[in-house]
Amino acid sequence: MSGEKLATALAGVDWNGNVAQFTKDSGVTSAVASANMRIALWSKQFETVDHGNPALSFVREMQTAGHHVAVLTALAMYKPAATAMRNMVEAALFYTFFRSHSVELCTLTRDTAYFLTKQDVIEYHKRHTPNFLSYQDKLGLISRLQTWYSAISGIIHGQVPGAWVDHASVKQIKHVAKTQSLAVTNFVDAEDIVYRLFLCTVEPSQWDNFNFEAKKLLLKGLAGDVKALLKLN
Repeated sequence: MSGEKLATALAGVDWNGNVAQFTKDSGVTSAVASANMRIALWSKQFETVDHGNPALSFVREMQTAGHHVAVLTALAMYKPAATAMRNMVEAALFYTFFRSHSVELCTLTRDTAYFLTKQDVIEYHKRHTPNFLSYQDKLGLISRLQTWYSAISGIIHGQVPGAWVDHASVKQIKHVAKTQSLAVTNFVDAEDIVYRLFLCTVEPSQWDNFNFEAKKLLLKGLAGDVKALLKLN
């Protein structure tokens, strides 16, 4: 495709119309906005209590990825949105590990052969994070994470050909209600996984220094027995 043809194809997509159609459904926009708002709550609190920690780069990556999901879904770019969702979850996972592993973080930035997997982080928390196993048992974190991650990775890697792609050419990019619904549902699920991850791994010293109003919002809707088990007031 020549540059001129690409420009024509891109100009032929009604990007503004896609955004207008997406935002017309208040239920959809509210779901995406609410998920990103809770991500923002965590981000702000971690930025405050962990000020100066280089691992905060993962928190910023997490929040930016959530923004990208909103933008890409509004533009009907569903498959790229799936990649951003997984990026958000992975960034959250890496933060929970690297915030207390500065040496390993330095290695990560200078040694391309060193990498950490999702399972590495989970195994670390199983062994070293106090009460993680009992907390995750109550919140169902690991099963939710594994099921969601496997499904979204299958979409990203094309294991299900054509999944979340409803156009054959650039100029045909437009909303498809069924796929849009899948994208929004998976993003809400991704945020819920991040929420449960942080509830299972936040340290008392962090939580104690969270803003009071932020605590109230983060605990809103959480069952009393869960609050009691997590010892979060």
